[in-house]
Amino acid sequence: MKDMMNQTMKFNVEKENVTEARKIIISVYNALKEKGYNPINQMVGYILSGDPTYITSHKNARTLIRKLERDELLEELLKNYLEN
Repeated sequence: MKDMMNQTMKFNVEKENVTEARKIIISVYNALKEKGYNPINQMVGYILSGDPTYITSHKNARTLIRKLERDELLEELLKNYLEN
């Protein structure tokens, strides 16, 4: 049991979900922008709090973003930031 506490856990995400996350992030970003919100601020608020009211319901954005776990959204954002 002690040996397991010293090992690093590995987290894997399936490629299909990452592609889905990217599409959702872009769609939500565009919907927020169209409604006049600062998309970055609103999405950060949602990711930090989990409160869906940070995301507009315009173009079904609120429903879309709730299809994914917040850790999936963070992974996609971090991956895109580091690779680009």
